[in-house]
Amino acid sequence: MWAESPAAGAGCDSFGVLRAMSNLSEEDRILITQGVMGMLDDWGLSAQDVIKILDLPESVRGRNIARFRDNLPFPDEPQVMQRVDYLLRISDALRTYFPRNPEMRSLWMRRGNRQFGKKAPLAVMVEGGESGLISVLCHLDCSYAWDRTGSSAICDH
Repeated sequence: MWAESPAAGAGCDSFGVLRAMSNLSEEDRILITQGVMGMLDDWGLSAQDVIKILDLPESVRGRNIARFRDNLPFPDEPQVMQRVDYLLRISDALRTYFPRNPEMRSLWMRRGNRQFGKKAPLAVMVEGGESGLISVLCHLDCSYAWDRTGSSAICDH
């Protein structure tokens, strides 16, 4: 997982959240990309869902996703980096919820949740884009909303 990589401390704050991949070495950016891809693979996402969740540029096709698992870092574009940030925060929150059971993290992401109208959190993120990512993150860690706004106003599900 990305948190165990040597790059984790280089671009992450105390919550394990990515600050800016552009300030990292190419090697560190690749390690973080590989870790995020591993997480998305664990969650069972298709290549098209990865493209949607990360809001990758139109030039990235489903057949190119495997390159992110190997040796290509995610594009250093603001919308992609913001999505990576949300995903890393979600992953961190899941590790807090299920510290001893990694399988439950993936199961929680795939199982329907009444908070989301019986939709799986993954479906909420794929279908809802950035707002879906924020909804899932707020559900797992409402302190995120407080940090952003000074209140829990955006934690409405």
